[in-house]
This record gives sequence, structure tokens and C-alpha cells, in this order.
Amino acid sequence: MNIISIIAQKEIKGYFGSPSAYIILVVFLLLSGWFFANPLFINNQAELRTLFGIIPIIYLFFIPAITMGLISREKNSGTIEILTTLPIKDTQIIMGKFWASLALIGIGLLFTLVHFLTIVILGKNIDFGAIFCGYIGLILLGAVYSAIGIFSSSITNNQIVAFIISFFIVFFFFILQYSLMFIPSFLVGIFQYLSIGYHFSNISRGVIDTRNIIYFLSLIVLFLKLSQIALESRKWK
Repeated sequence: MNIISIIAQKEIKGYFGSPSAYIILVVFLLLSGWFFANPLFINNQAELRTLFGIIPIIYLFFIPAITMGLISREKNSGTIEILTTLPIKDTQIIMGKFWASLALIGIGLLFTLVHFLTIVILGKNIDFGAIFCGYIGLILLGAVYSAIGIFSSSITNNQIVAFIISFFIVFFFFILQYSLMFIPSFLVGIFQYLSIGYHFSNISRGVIDTRNIIYFLSLIVLFLKLSQIALESRKWK
């Protein structure tokens, strides 16, 4: 078993060793279930489009909450110094925590498959390709937000501050798609490409374009690299 998986397993056990993970997952599932059930019972529509529309908004609070303590808690308690005395690279610490947060997001999404089974039973002419792509988009979106959350956690030893920083960064990428009308026309193309909602909506419609994949992977690598730099900066002090 490599070091990254050991760190990831430790973090996952830490999540479920306290009530926080259960509370966050329950709130996540209640909110997603509510917005899925509303059109089902009110409009008699069995589809996942509403779910794919609401989960990115839930992510704005859900992911900063699960990532805010991943590194800041270690820095505050001093255990980060113990970790660095071991033969462990900073990249391994970051990747272990990244995969742990992504695993918790995956668990949350796994429970939403109940809604998928509901539309399979009740729905007609189901576009399985679009649903599959929608979940791929949610995983990629969750991975980007996790990388941002880990970066935010790496630059402070206060979990609340980490949550606030993470929220504002992910909110910036989220809100870009709704602010295009206020941007000069010659800059619209640039800001549209920077908008995470633009790329997610493309994938959730069933279109997996390499440009969208490159966008998500680039942001993940960027913020994980920034996390590594922030973690290594303690050696320069």
C-alpha cells in the first residue's frame, strides 16, 4: 500500500470518526432529494436535469466544509511538522488528502443513484448517455472544488478562514457564467472559457469535449500545485 492511499484512508476514517461527515452527507442528500422530488410530485416529471442543476450550488458549501480542515487542522495542531519529519513528500500529503475528499464526494453522489433508479422505474425515453456524462461532470466539478479547498486549507491554520477563502474562490468560478452580460463583448469569450459552469453544462448535456476535460484537469493541477508550494513555503521561514 503506497503512502498516498495510507493518508487517504486515514483522512476517510477521520471523516467518519466524527459526526461532521454524517451531518454534511445528510444535509447534502436532503437538499438534493428535495430538489429532485419537487418536479417529480408537482410537475410529474422524472428527470435528473434539476439534480444536475442544484448539486453545483450545494457544492459551494459542501466541498469547502469537507476540505477546510484537511491541512489547516494539521498546521494548527502541529502534526504537519511530524508528517514532514517522516519520509513523506509534500505532494503525497496533498494527493492523499485530495483523494480522501474526492472519495467523500463520491459517496455523496453514490447515494443520489436512488434518484437515477427512480427515473428508470418511472421515466420514459431516458438518455442514459446524458446522465452518465452528468455524473462525470459532477465528479470533475467536485475534484476542482476539492483542489481549491485544499489550497485554501494550506495557506492558513484556521479552518473557518480556510472555508471562507475556499467559498469565495469557487463562487468566483461559479458566478462567472451569470456575469457575462456585464462584461465587454471582446472579453466575453475569455470569461466564458474561465467559467466553470460553461464547461460543466457542456458535459452534463452529454457532450464530452477534450477542451472541457483539459479545463477541469488544468484547474485541478493548478490548485494542487499551489497547495504544494504553500506547504513547502514553511521551509523557507
